[in-house]
Amino acid sequence: MSSQITQQLKATGVAQVIVVPKGGGPEGVAGLAAHFRRSDLSQNAALAAAGLDSVLLTLAGTRAVGRERELPAPEPVQFYPRLGVLFGTVDREGLAALRADPRVASVTGAPLLRPVWPHPVAAARLTRRATWGIESLGVPQLWREGLTGKGVRVAHLDTGADGSHPALKQAVVAFAEFDLLGGLVTTSAKPFDTHRHGTHTAATIAGRPVGGRHVGVAPGAELACAIVIEGGNLVARVLGGMDWALGQGVRVLNLSLGFPGYWEGFIPVTRTLRAKGVLPVIAAGNEGPGQTRSPGNYAEALSVGAVDERGRVWLRSSSQRFKRKRDPVVPDLVAPGVGVVSAVPGRGYHAMNGTSMAAPHVSGLAALLMEAAPEASVARVERAIFESCARPEGMDVDRGNRGVPDAPRALAAIKKEYG
Repeated sequence: MSSQITQQLKATGVAQVIVVPKGGGPEGVAGLAAHFRRSDLSQNAALAAAGLDSVLLTLAGTRAVGRERELPAPEPVQFYPRLGVLFGTVDREGLAALRADPRVASVTGAPLLRPVWPHPVAAARLTRRATWGIESLGVPQLWREGLTGKGVRVAHLDTGADGSHPALKQAVVAFAEFDLLGGLVTTSAKPFDTHRHGTHTAATIAGRPVGGRHVGVAPGAELACAIVIEGGNLVARVLGGMDWALGQGVRVLNLSLGFPGYWEGFIPVTRTLRAKGVLPVIAAGNEGPGQTRSPGNYAEALSVGAVDERGRVWLRSSSQRFKRKRDPVVPDLVAPGVGVVSAVPGRGYHAMNGTSMAAPHVSGLAALLMEAAPEASVARVERAIFESCARPEGMDVDRGNRGVPDAPRALAAIKKEYG
C-alpha cells in the first residue's frame, strides 16, 4: 500500500486512488464503481459543502460558473475513457476489494498536485525581434526553412490563456474549463486566464508575432488550452484536462505543474499519453537541487529544467538523481527559463523565471520537429531533441543532464531518418 493511501486512510478513513482497469472501455469498468464510497470526509464532499463544487478560483477571488439549482452529492468515482483510468474515493474495504478484483491492473495513491509558480515576475516590453530564449535555441533558423509548427496541436493545461491577447488571437483553437471537482464546465467560452501563468506559458509555445516581434517558439502551432489550476481537487481537474486533450488530436502536452517527490500515481497516465502519440513535456520544479516533481520524475516524461541567458542552471531549478538504470537524472535537459518575456492578460508582457517558462520552449520545439516529420514517433522526436543537446562549460550533469537543446541540430537529426 502506498504511503499516500496509508496516510489518508489513517487521517480520514478514506483515500483518493487512481485505478487502471485491465479493460479500458466502459464495459470493463462498470462493475468497479461499486468499490468506491461517498464520504463526508472526502475532499470533494468538503468542496461541495462549502459551495465550491461549481466555482472557479481566480486571481481576483472566486467566480461562480453556474449553480442555479441544488447539486447532488459528488459522485465517489470518475471514469476518464480516453486515459483508461478511474479516480475516486475508497475506504479500507473498498480498497481491499479493488486490490482483489481480477479486472484491476493497478491501484495507486493520488498525491496533491501544485502549480510550478514563477519567481519573480516583472512587467516587460518587447525590445528585440525574438526573445533571448528563442534566439539561443536557434529557432529562427527553422523559421527560415518554413517551419512554424503549422498543423501541430499542443495541449496546454494551466490557468487558461487570454485568447484576446494579440499574440494568442489565432493560436487557441480549442478551450475547456474545469470546475473545482474536475467537471467540464464549458468548451464554448472565449479563452481566458484565471491568473497570468497560463497566458505566459501558452504564448511561449505558440504566440504569434506582434509588430514583427516574437515570443512564441512555434508561431504556427495550434493550442488546446484548458483551465485546470489553481484550487479544488487538482488531480481530478488535471485528469479531466488530459482526457479532454486526447480528444483534441494533440501531439504534445505541456504541463507546468506536479507534486514534489516520486509518486507512482500518474505513471499509467503518462504511459497512456505516449502510447497514444502524445509527448508529455513537464516542468521539473522550482525547489532547487535534490528535489524534483512528478510526473516530471518519470522516465516516460520529457522533464525540463531552467537556464539563464549565460547558459547557467538557475539556482531554483529542480534536479535529482534516482537509483535506476533508465533515465536516472531529472531533468532530462534544460532550456531558457530566466528572464523569459512572454504575454500576460490585458495585452501586456512580463518577464518571469522558472521551469514553467522553460518547458514551453521545448514543447514549441517539438511542434516544429513534428511539422518537419509528421510521421515521426514521439520517441523519435524526443530522441532528436536529446541528440541535439550540449552542456555548456561548467554545467554539472546532475543539474543540467544532457544540457541545452539546439533546434537546427535537432532538425538535422530527425531529417536523417525522415528527410
